[in-house]
Amino acid sequence: MSQEIDFVKFNPTQNMTILVFTKHPAEEYIPIASKIMSYNNVYAEQVGFIEPAGHHSADAALRMAGGEFCGNACMALAAFLAAEKGATEVVLEVSGTDQLVRCQVKPDGDDYLCQINMPLPKQIEQKSIHFEGNDLDIVIVRYEDSIHIVIEVDHFDRKVREQAQLLAKLLGVTLGSQLIGVLLYKSSTEELVPLIYVPHLDSMIWERGCGSGTASLGAYRAWQIKGEFEAPIRQPGGTIHVAAHCIQEKLAALRIEGTVGIVAQGKAFI
Repeated sequence: MSQEIDFVKFNPTQNMTILVFTKHPAEEYIPIASKIMSYNNVYAEQVGFIEPAGHHSADAALRMAGGEFCGNACMALAAFLAAEKGATEVVLEVSGTDQLVRCQVKPDGDDYLCQINMPLPKQIEQKSIHFEGNDLDIVIVRYEDSIHIVIEVDHFDRKVREQAQLLAKLLGVTLGSQLIGVLLYKSSTEELVPLIYVPHLDSMIWERGCGSGTASLGAYRAWQIKGEFEAPIRQPGGTIHVAAHCIQEKLAALRIEGTVGIVAQGKAFI
């Protein structure tokens, strides 16, 4: 017998996101997400579940299916609360971080412009590794339960993409993180092509726009120049702005800004 799922589907920089509003046991999150995000159902790149907030200052709690943190899903929920309640500031509890996430929201035509303060990385380090017969210079941006790898490239060709996929799989097996991101970055044009791998879902997607990856890139660039970095980061699905501030090699502030559209709302049957 089919199970009814109440959902809203969002478009944050073409990183299609489903948020589920019906209540389900946490052990059902992964199977529900796997079905609802599939091509023969609602279809999206990621799924989050809305829960009651535990913290008195939070408006809602967001738990991603794989337990990871997701900046675009935060912006999506903030846009929904703005549309439903007229909110201009939203505070969220979010999986993957113990920090409350604050979102500023304002209407932008039929969409919503969202700016959020992102969790700060625990550590940023630069390394040279030997992988698949090549020497790679990588930057590791570590969070509580996830890792982003920044690799500067000259081209986004098939060989580079295949290498990124192999690296993400290897790290997913060896590190035990909730999420592995491999961020291909062309500094000459401020372009980003993000690969996101969630081991618990066995989901590997070349995202068209990645909020968390954009934040990690901004954090790396501010750490690299030991100061302030602010730029629009071009991605396949559009542009996400990032601003980061580093004081004596320590990140002090990190935020992103992007546009979110609400594209569908209804019931899914799984």
